[in-house]
Amino acid sequence: MNDILAELELRRQTARLGGGQKRIDSQHAKGKLTARERIELFLDEGSFEEFDMFVAHRCTDFGMEQDRPYGDGVVTGWGTVNGRQVYVFSQDFTVFGGSLSETHAQKICKIMDMAMRNGAPVIGLNDSGGARIQEGVASLAGYAEVFQRNIMASGVVPQISVIMGPCAGGAVYSPAMTDFIFMVRDSSYMFVTGPDVVKTVTNEVVTAEELGGAKTHTSKSSVADGAYDNDVEALIQTRRLVDFLPLSNREKPPVRPFFDSVDRVETSLDTLIPDNPNKPYDMKELIEKIADESDFFEIQADFAKNMITGFIRMEGETVGVVANQPMVLAGCLDIDSSRKAARFVRFCDCFNIPILTLVDVPGFLPGTGQEYGGVIKHGAKLLFAYGEATVPKVTVITRKAYGGAYDVMASKHLRGDINYAWPTAEIAVMGAKGATEILYRSELGDPEKIAARAKNYEDRFANPFVAAEKGFIDEVIMPQSTRKRVARAFAALRNKKLENPWKKHDNIPL
Repeated sequence: MNDILAELELRRQTARLGGGQKRIDSQHAKGKLTARERIELFLDEGSFEEFDMFVAHRCTDFGMEQDRPYGDGVVTGWGTVNGRQVYVFSQDFTVFGGSLSETHAQKICKIMDMAMRNGAPVIGLNDSGGARIQEGVASLAGYAEVFQRNIMASGVVPQISVIMGPCAGGAVYSPAMTDFIFMVRDSSYMFVTGPDVVKTVTNEVVTAEELGGAKTHTSKSSVADGAYDNDVEALIQTRRLVDFLPLSNREKPPVRPFFDSVDRVETSLDTLIPDNPNKPYDMKELIEKIADESDFFEIQADFAKNMITGFIRMEGETVGVVANQPMVLAGCLDIDSSRKAARFVRFCDCFNIPILTLVDVPGFLPGTGQEYGGVIKHGAKLLFAYGEATVPKVTVITRKAYGGAYDVMASKHLRGDINYAWPTAEIAVMGAKGATEILYRSELGDPEKIAARAKNYEDRFANPFVAAEKGFIDEVIMPQSTRKRVARAFAALRNKKLENPWKKHDNIPL
């Protein structure tokens, strides 16, 4: 019996070494953790339950039968994050460069199936050279099996990808279908075709970092939701995100203890809006001042900065925040910000997360670049996302809400549950200057007359009371009381029930 136990321990030690000590040292030399070190850091101490430790590939071509390491380049299993169950897979770059084989894919598929059956998130720690060439079409079939599960799991359990090394070719499409992607600066990259292929086909000379590094994907392509300086920070921030999310679509988001008074008054908010209507202010200040303990987890902070998205807690409960940022492009809606917010709104609706919308929007960004790029269709994505969402929706208009952009930003007409406005709110078809130039075109030659007309228009419409008279605004509130009013609004909506008409699925304007 002792011999058998000793052999088991020996085999486990061999499996834990992955591709061997030399390759582990090489991984460390690049500033990267190994697959197992990442899992240990990410999960609660001692909570990891591993599956398929002794699985080995079945390839016999190209002399592969001579090298069959345990685990086949991926560590899979489940554990807990602050006591809540998650499934995790971590690709091991020390074994065949983390390349995906048929059995490697089967291990990932197994835990994804278990996650869906048991209702728990899937976290993928990606560090792979791509498909294992020696296995040919079998490895491509493996990718497709993983993709299919990503699709089936979408909206059922949260899926998070952390890119911690290379992720190229077909490998990029699995993370692309997950809910959130985080990257590590200077050591991770994603692209469909690498720099060498790009140079051969298009004659463009580009580095891997420029083509698919963290900066590119967080600020230009919007593929990634956040970037961090090293493996440790990326994993800690992923744990923080998991804390905001429900385990599945069958559950409500977790409720955390909070140490912040719901009745907290923030008198500084009374002077947040500048006297000059064209002067910007930082919407993040408002978000942090109404959140529990000022804790705000921002999503896609470096992309489409005219729109802010992320998670806060109110009375310990997760709330998704969508807010215009007057500091960038005056808070206008454009193609990028519409896409960013629409995706976030749909995620919140999938997983029963209430949505708070903070509005200061002068309209859609004008110009040929926007029109040629399809701002109509992209703006419709956000409109569609808000309109189909059945979760509690609370809206606060702080300053401008003009034209179609007023409608799009969770207005009462898109089934907004409770819509507040500050006294500084201006809810109208357009600004006073533009409106008077259209309404009184014949008087454009007389600047004094036009100025008087604009003043009259402002007095009549540049306030929240016309909308309030019609019931489109539920209440005009004092800025200092925003936290209390919003918290009470969400409290009143906790038992909200709303269902959309039956359909196979909708046809959002993609």
